[in-house]
Amino acid sequence: MTLSIIIVNYNVREFLEQAILSIQQALRTFTHEIWVVDNASTDGSAAFIRKKFPHVRLFENSENAGFARANNQAIAQATGDVICLINPDTIVQEDTFSVLIDFLARSPDVAMVGCKVLNADGSLQAACRRSFPTPWIAFTKIVGLSTLFPSSRLFGRYNLTFLDPDQIAEVEAISGSFMMVRRSVVEQIGGLDEDFFMYGEDLDWCYRIRQAGYKIIYVPTTQIIHFKGESSKKSPLQQRRLFYEAMHLFVLKHFKKRSALAPSWFLILAIYVSAAISVAAAIVRKLIWPFIDFIIFTCSLAIAIALRFHPEFPWAPFILVHSVYSLVWLSSLAAHGLYTKYFLSGAKAASGVLVGWLINSALTFFFKQYGFSRAVVLTAGVMNLILLPSWRFFFKWIIHRRLTGWTNAFSSYLLHRRSLIVGDAVTSEKIIHRLRSDANNRYQVEGVVLLDDSLLEDQIAGVPVVGFLEDLPEIIRRERAQEVIFSTDRLSYDKMLAAVANSMGSQINFKMVPSDLQVVIGKSTIDYINDIPFVDLEYRLHQGFYQKVKRLLDIVYALILMAVSTPLVVYHMWIRKTAVIETVVQIEKNASKRFRFFDIRSFWRFTPLLIHVLRGEISMVGREIMKTQDDELPPVALTLKPGLTGLEQLNKAADMGNDERCRLQLFYLKNYSPLLDLEIIFKTLFNRKS
Repeated sequence: MTLSIIIVNYNVREFLEQAILSIQQALRTFTHEIWVVDNASTDGSAAFIRKKFPHVRLFENSENAGFARANNQAIAQATGDVICLINPDTIVQEDTFSVLIDFLARSPDVAMVGCKVLNADGSLQAACRRSFPTPWIAFTKIVGLSTLFPSSRLFGRYNLTFLDPDQIAEVEAISGSFMMVRRSVVEQIGGLDEDFFMYGEDLDWCYRIRQAGYKIIYVPTTQIIHFKGESSKKSPLQQRRLFYEAMHLFVLKHFKKRSALAPSWFLILAIYVSAAISVAAAIVRKLIWPFIDFIIFTCSLAIAIALRFHPEFPWAPFILVHSVYSLVWLSSLAAHGLYTKYFLSGAKAASGVLVGWLINSALTFFFKQYGFSRAVVLTAGVMNLILLPSWRFFFKWIIHRRLTGWTNAFSSYLLHRRSLIVGDAVTSEKIIHRLRSDANNRYQVEGVVLLDDSLLEDQIAGVPVVGFLEDLPEIIRRERAQEVIFSTDRLSYDKMLAAVANSMGSQINFKMVPSDLQVVIGKSTIDYINDIPFVDLEYRLHQGFYQKVKRLLDIVYALILMAVSTPLVVYHMWIRKTAVIETVVQIEKNASKRFRFFDIRSFWRFTPLLIHVLRGEISMVGREIMKTQDDELPPVALTLKPGLTGLEQLNKAADMGNDERCRLQLFYLKNYSPLLDLEIIFKTLFNRKS
């Protein structure tokens, strides 16, 4: 049999590349063709395919034609005996096509087959085997009976949860992320219905195949990974609208003329009730964060008023003025991205509160007849400054405690996620160095998992080797990992998928790094780890205004920390008599300074250096304080003062080279902001390893 692979792409170039690479490995023994239909992507997908995969047949649309129409365009030109529709955000196992084609060859009454589909965390994707939404099945799904009784044949028919996921079974429908069908059947029943734009066309196709008397079989002896939702880059609400519109169309097309105990209008009503519930739940999830903050604003302002005015305060006007103050604070937090991306960022919460407090203070000054006393606004602002970051830290701590216990609960969530790298020694070392040199790195590499025991190493690039691929589930548990990063350079997709499947239920995010080491690909994220280029740039911290701002904030931070750390200094100097380390540090060209600090393993070892921050000799945030010679530092680094903390210190590793340090210094010089400094300081204070 000859095989035609059809992929519809829309703005997911990185996922598409990995999909094609995995498909190529699985098609080595087949006569095949690969079609990519690009639906007017704006991320350069078409040009990328032409350059990297010239053998792939590319069909470019001038507009987003939708999933059904785009597939039909390729189906009309495909020449294979078997056609396989596959999403671009999938990774196939190396035996996937051979297993399924062999199954079709042995089963002439089977028209379509699908395989086991895994989510990015290794769990089974429920939609890989399902039933048509008849009135009863839709009812059990909407009222939650299918969730309450997943093992019941009566209630669990929506996703066939009563079936063994590893058992071959005849089903009514399979996932549209991977559908293998005979060309002869497609010629008989027709292609996908183009009335369905993005959802429902796979269900409709399966329905028509079943109506023609053919079987659809779920074959779990092979599997794929599907990064669900990545093949479409629409907003969640838009996706919901399209999904429920597709379900409505499906019911009108296939069930409207049926005579049944439950008429078609019941299904349509159920669809829109389900849509309303889904949208309401999405809105609640979005509003829960500002609602919590609003409650804190209310309590802090009420407490501040009670402390200032006692019972005599007229509470009636409180509601209107409080609404204005809270709106200002909420707007400031929203502008800092607290309700869109940085939900649990304590540093951004603190910055948002400070900006909101400045605006509210100005309102109090200009509109005295409506405002509270400045003492009330100040008290409420201080309480908000403490409470808003605190509840976010506490929430992250609770989440992390459930995963990794009490130890180091703040550190991993404020800094990086505990990660394991799976690959050979050479590639793992490259990935580690690339991550270290990336200023935006959010991965804390706890260990390397080698592919086999052919190379016995204790460490790779300063990171311990914690085991081998065959023991990955146990290593994940032992190391309390949150991310597993696979290198696809020398690791077969077959072994990678098997490892993901074996680690099912471990609440881990599995990601992969392509052979070019440019990105880390995982569910809902593509983290770019490109080098920062050494070109002439206008560095923000070289501008006079930002230098003055940084100097002012250095003084403020130093005074605060001196006040807080005075008891600690007394304890170490006169009670414990802690040893002191001396080092000579290059602070500028041809100028060095001798510094003394405590020999302890925490950020607070630098408390004796706070006086040097006040003098302007060093900074709160800067390059690492280490013994250096003038010729060891690049010219750019000498324009950045040594700091008690900084990006180098947060990404610290014993063998970090000068190139990696320089990249981090360049990033800081170019992207300096008071908020960046505040975030680095927060992370350092809560990092146990600082």
